[in-house]
Amino acid sequence: MRQDYFGRKRVLVTGGAGFIGSHLCERLLREGCEVVCVDNFFSGTRANVTHLLENRDFELIRHDVTFPLYVEVDEIYNLACPASPVHYQHDPVQTTKTSVHGAINLLGLAKRLDARIYQASTSEVYGDPTVHPQTEDYWGNVNPIGPRACYDEAKRCAETLFFDYRRQHGLGIKVARIFNTYGPRMHPRDGRVVSNFVMQALQGHPITLYGDGSQTRSFCYVDDLVEGSMRLMESPDGVTGPINLGNPAECTVLELAETVIRLTGSTSRIEYRPLPEDDPKQRRPDITRAREVLDWQPAVSLEDGLTRTVEYFRHVIAAGG
Repeated sequence: MRQDYFGRKRVLVTGGAGFIGSHLCERLLREGCEVVCVDNFFSGTRANVTHLLENRDFELIRHDVTFPLYVEVDEIYNLACPASPVHYQHDPVQTTKTSVHGAINLLGLAKRLDARIYQASTSEVYGDPTVHPQTEDYWGNVNPIGPRACYDEAKRCAETLFFDYRRQHGLGIKVARIFNTYGPRMHPRDGRVVSNFVMQALQGHPITLYGDGSQTRSFCYVDDLVEGSMRLMESPDGVTGPINLGNPAECTVLELAETVIRLTGSTSRIEYRPLPEDDPKQRRPDITRAREVLDWQPAVSLEDGLTRTVEYFRHVIAAGG
């Protein structure tokens, strides 16, 4: 362990200036860790971590994980990869490289340091599922040549690499499959359903709903996701995952739109558009394993989480974002 004189862990968070990563950095600092935040600012923003820069235990490095990184740390959280279709489809080749080359570089670093490493995988590894809800032993239904494959298949490959490093080198790995997560610091134009609906409702624009609105999603508030991720990292060595982290409370996309309109007091109307290719029709995690192994389940209701998220986006709009 490379703990300092005060016994504090030094933790690397790649993608640390992103939506989830910035909340994780904040929480790790509150827990007394030294945090090295790495981001290339493709989808993350410096504004997400500006409030942390004066903290002597926080270090920000601009770096692309497709290139090797040389730092001394005790633990690694790998969150580096654009996670919304708008961002990951902008440069699909780079998206694949970020997940695959990034995993190889960070696994090599973890091997050299004998450090635990957490992989932020995704529910997208299940594709358009034929099993509902999705359990970790389901292998998925993914189109390997579709427009979402740069993200879906790259994350699947990253999981393969993590488990091969475990089998071949005995590396301490932790793999979380993250389901739809939302909350403050989401990018206002990332194309994800919560940020889309809230921004449109607050600005009085039509709410764009793709398909007939019957497709389902399960939304986990970011604080709950961070708690689950840290519990996974701190779990015994034999707990490798993959473990689903998400909220099993399922709702239709139409119900989400109606809830956002109510919470914002908006007069926006709903505008229906064609469903994008390979968009999953249903998505809901089975979190039995997380409950049993991590003693974790979400604590924030969709109503409460959306209320906090709406308030954040009100400030974004007021600031000209």
